[in-house]
Amino acid sequence: MTSPWLIGLDVDGTIILQTEEMSPGVPEAIAHLRDSGSEVTLATGRSWMATHPFLDLLGLRPEFVVSSNGAVTMRRTVSVDEALASPAAASYERWHVETFDPTVVLELLGEHLPQAQYMVELGSGKRLFTEHLDDWTLDGGRQVTFAELSHEPVSRVVVVAPGHDEADFHRIVEQAGLNDVSYAIGWTAWLDIAPYGVDKGTALERVRDHLGWNPHQVFVAGDGRNDIGMFEWSSRIGGHAIAMGQAPDEVKAAATGVTVEVERGGLALALRALVDVSAEASAASVD
Repeated sequence: MTSPWLIGLDVDGTIILQTEEMSPGVPEAIAHLRDSGSEVTLATGRSWMATHPFLDLLGLRPEFVVSSNGAVTMRRTVSVDEALASPAAASYERWHVETFDPTVVLELLGEHLPQAQYMVELGSGKRLFTEHLDDWTLDGGRQVTFAELSHEPVSRVVVVAPGHDEADFHRIVEQAGLNDVSYAIGWTAWLDIAPYGVDKGTALERVRDHLGWNPHQVFVAGDGRNDIGMFEWSSRIGGHAIAMGQAPDEVKAAATGVTVEVERGGLALALRALVDVSAEASAASVD
């Protein structure tokens, strides 16, 4: 018998490939753990709007879902059976939202990256943007001037600056003195800024504490720098933190283990190994 786990999974580069196809074996591995009593949820940098379709694809209706790099946590509003009978978007509401005043951050970034594209996510989930980009989920969003981005508190600021690499972003962040926010550098030319001290780990700890899960029964997996906080949290409380094989070295260094690349089904392999660990632990307790 498999012991239950609280499982928090990154989406891009962990569950799915760059083509947005599922990584080999992932749906089956997730379904097995879900059906064995584990609470399998998502912990992603994506907005809720871009997150909930994956719940439908995976047949998941966890009580909580972490989005926007930990700034937004959604809570299921109906029973599991009722939720499974309806789209995920209709089954959840905002449970905990972190916001901050983006004025200083945007002023500093605007000075250093005047040609970049900017987007902010309000506490309500609505998005304001300076220029439309195909990679952004902007349903219901509104194009505004750069100055209008600062009119309300936001849960995140996203900056896309083609022509700049990771080293450029690190240098710009340092030069701009962005000390009172949390930030993650994603794929080339992508900078994601959250309220200070907020990451996937802070959100998952709130969820874990609320649900009463044993810290040693926590498992998280991811591949990006925005997963480092989540890895450090899981490691600190005695849980498992698995980095994908293609993750940067600093991400792997924060994990408790490393699996193979997403294209080779790394998450499925790690989840199957988790089942084996659970089975061994259950057998030992019986003995």
